[in-house]
Amino acid sequence: MKPLSGHAVAVLGSMADRPLARYLASLGARLDGEVESASFVIDDLGLEKTAHLPIPGSAVHVSVTPFGSGGPRAHWKGGELVASAMGGALRLTGEPGEKPVKEAGDACTFHAEMVAAAGAMAAHYARGTHGRGQHVDISIQQVAMSRNVNGLLVWQFDRRKLDRAGGCIAYGKAKVRVIWKLADGWCFHALMTGRLGAPANKALSDWMDESGIANPMRGVDWLAYNRSTLPAETRAEWETAMAGFFAARTKHDIATEGHRRGVNACVVNEPSDVLEDRHLTARGFFDTPTGLPERFAGLREATAQVAAPVVHAGDRPGPLSGVKVLDFAWALVGSITTKTLGDMGADVVKIESRGRPDLSRLDVQVSASSAASLDDKPWFAHLNSSKKSLTLDLKAPGARELLDPLIEWADVVAENFSPGTMAKLGLDYDSLQQLNPGLVMVSGSVYGQTGPMAREWGVDGTGGALSGRTYLTGYPDHDPVIPGAVPYGDVIVPFVMAGHVSAALQHRRESGRGCHIDASMYEICVQQMRDFVASAKRGERPRRMGNADPSVLFQDVFRAAGEDRWVAISAFTGDEMNRLLAVTGPDIGAWTSTREDHAIVEELQALGIAAGALQDCEDLMENDPQIAGRNALVMLDHAVLGPFGHVATPVEFSRDRMRPYRPPSMGEHAHEIARTIAGLSTGRIAELERQGVFK
Repeated sequence: MKPLSGHAVAVLGSMADRPLARYLASLGARLDGEVESASFVIDDLGLEKTAHLPIPGSAVHVSVTPFGSGGPRAHWKGGELVASAMGGALRLTGEPGEKPVKEAGDACTFHAEMVAAAGAMAAHYARGTHGRGQHVDISIQQVAMSRNVNGLLVWQFDRRKLDRAGGCIAYGKAKVRVIWKLADGWCFHALMTGRLGAPANKALSDWMDESGIANPMRGVDWLAYNRSTLPAETRAEWETAMAGFFAARTKHDIATEGHRRGVNACVVNEPSDVLEDRHLTARGFFDTPTGLPERFAGLREATAQVAAPVVHAGDRPGPLSGVKVLDFAWALVGSITTKTLGDMGADVVKIESRGRPDLSRLDVQVSASSAASLDDKPWFAHLNSSKKSLTLDLKAPGARELLDPLIEWADVVAENFSPGTMAKLGLDYDSLQQLNPGLVMVSGSVYGQTGPMAREWGVDGTGGALSGRTYLTGYPDHDPVIPGAVPYGDVIVPFVMAGHVSAALQHRRESGRGCHIDASMYEICVQQMRDFVASAKRGERPRRMGNADPSVLFQDVFRAAGEDRWVAISAFTGDEMNRLLAVTGPDIGAWTSTREDHAIVEELQALGIAAGALQDCEDLMENDPQIAGRNALVMLDHAVLGPFGHVATPVEFSRDRMRPYRPPSMGEHAHEIARTIAGLSTGRIAELERQGVFK
């Protein structure tokens, strides 16, 4: 299935080998289009520098630049390091108190281009509605900022700032260690909160007991464990014991015995390991002419053909206006997918359960939240703007009275449970097709829906560890660190999912066929690491490089005046390097160390040298005119917390502007949905309420 077959892409600037071009090609588009007749135009130049070109009014024109088109800093020079610095990601990567280090590869650029892919496909769908193209504008800085939801929330609510976390992940109030030294390498392991994490946590504790080491976690009630509220001294004691345990294990132990026991751990792979991975091999991920990955997500087209849906727009603004989404998603991957679709104008009904609430309704990250409420979590609010909430006990006898009409109503079903879960509920794609043959279903998981590891459980860091991202992030003479200290796979996969959904919906208009989309975090993270995998395929062994980049003449991070203030500087040509040294002298670090970071940046940018301050959340939210001008935070009301800034879906459409609305309270719209979509009477709704269906 190639939903962009027949569409030509005009590639401008240096976009030919970039992820967005590969993404469009993976869906069947040709990358040899002329601007005058192109269906898509993609560039890294910006709207101002392409305004003179004869781009057709019907074309979807996508620009991906360091700071976006328009605004006071649109002309600034950037690159991966500078955009990461100005977007807040670089400041959070590295060991506490030490010099920050960039994530492996062009992580922020890859993220931005997956956002661009989602925007391009939404504009493509909108073109199918109203027949007109538009400009889709992406700022790498804004996209990098959008990933740091935790940091933005704790600054807004508690005036706290997250810091570099080394081998830990920062969850607001908690900092949880996840990278562990082994006897012959490293592994990724996280103690997860509540019902989902309990079996894996107990499996590790039992293994520690059997190994004979002192185990302070013996007898813990893992169902009651909450990573956000565990006392710091208790966590320190646990992690000391875990470090000793892992130090005596090998990579083989983790991959075999750890896997057999169900421990939530995986080996930190090198790129050469990725090429030999049996799961990727079984899924045919490298079965391409070059032996390098081409697929961003799998597509299985429906066999049944339905009448082409009527072209229509709904009541909400945005490129996906009129699209109806049934949302079974939870946590980050699925929730960001449906948030993106909802912010872009789709009508989203979120299925929830008080018996198994979303993890983001449980984590207490700010002082305004408590463990006693499911409706006071700003993290959940951010992830679930532009949605309505229906609480439903899917196992209750009357649940299908509501669910079946919703399945028939939906254009899209989204889920990110472990593969096999939806089938157990009778909600897998083949079953749903019986009720709605034209349905587009999208499934996101760590390993994908097929293959020997498909039903294994994992989290964001699993994709990073397996793909080589973690191994290659850090300084050459140090252990690897968490690449970004904030989620990566969890926020990249949703934009691939959302992009594929829009492409599939337009394909359904043209062909009458729905499809099932299979998105694997592991595979998408490998796509980000593609250059390193290619290097390994040539027989090389990529190593951690700190802030260096083989494609950049010179770049690094330098200390500025003030506590934990830094600047990132890149020189791409010999002329830029000469201009830089003419200002700083031979010791760049000595020159920067006595100067204020933003003053350094202004001076160097005025000379045409790429430079950026390593901004924190206060800088971004309160002092950055480019971020403010792009409305990167949208003020939405909240039933419990009041109005606060929610992170906007980081894409600008020139024609179909987005207008997100506030997130829902638990089950807020249950009776409304039962009445207006399921068509149930007031009396029947009351009876189902008494039966406990709306739980």
